Amino acid sequence: MQVRAKKHLGQHFLREDGTAERIVGSLTGHGDYHHVVEIGPGTGALTKHLIHRPDTTLACYEVDTESVEYLHRNYPDLDVRESDFLQMDPDSITTGPIAVIGNFPYNISTEIVFKVLQHRDRFPELVGMFQKEVADRFCSGQGNRTYGITSVIAQVWYDMEVLFIVEPQQFIPPPKVRSAVIRMRRNSTTSMPVDEKLFVRVVKAAFNQRRKTLHNAMKGFQGLPNGVPTEYAGKRAEQLAVADFIALTQACTL
Repeated sequence: MQVRAKKHLGQHFLREDGTAERIVGSLTGHGDYHHVVEIGPGTGALTKHLIHRPDTTLACYEVDTESVEYLHRNYPDLDVRESDFLQMDPDSITTGPIAVIGNFPYNISTEIVFKVLQHRDRFPELVGMFQKEVADRFCSGQGNRTYGITSVIAQVWYDMEVLFIVEPQQFIPPPKVRSAVIRMRRNSTTSMPVDEKLFVRVVKAAFNQRRKTLHNAMKGFQGLPNGVPTEYAGKRAEQLAVADFIALTQACTL
């Protein structure tokens, strides 16, 4: 049986076995998990390496019926769930920690990260394939032009790193963009000293006009009736670290 890559599902099947093995080998066990969820296994490029990991219970989430049938036929003992990871309940896997891995469909890769952030105390590690541009945005540090809203929100809770680049010719069909594998590992932050929704509003407002100084970019922001504090007023959003955005949120009167 041959599985066709479907454009509406954002499917690009990895064909380089060495790259697949390298991706699976990037799981470090951070957070002492024994359960791993693979998103979009497709034709099993990563799966065939994951099933041999010691002390690992694997569950695969796949929405493509053809892929599900292929996996059932080739890996009859594999836990394949014809379901959308974005709707999954972590408790349906285990009450303990879970790692996430996958050659992610590019059209939902950002949503996957935000699903992980939503359940951050259940997902201590993620290793995934992203469009390089998206990977750069998540992993960039302050001062970089790709540092932005998603960088700050993710890095509150996770240490983020780009591991390596994957060229288009390693996929069937080749995507029109370069790809990158990133790793997210849960950091030691257990809570924020500010309201999370307000924090997100502050970060979005700061980056909304990223070429302007914060004094100008955040004029009229409801939570700062007296304007941006002096130590940040002359800076642009990309110059602030995560801790600075928390401090800026603490300055709000809401």
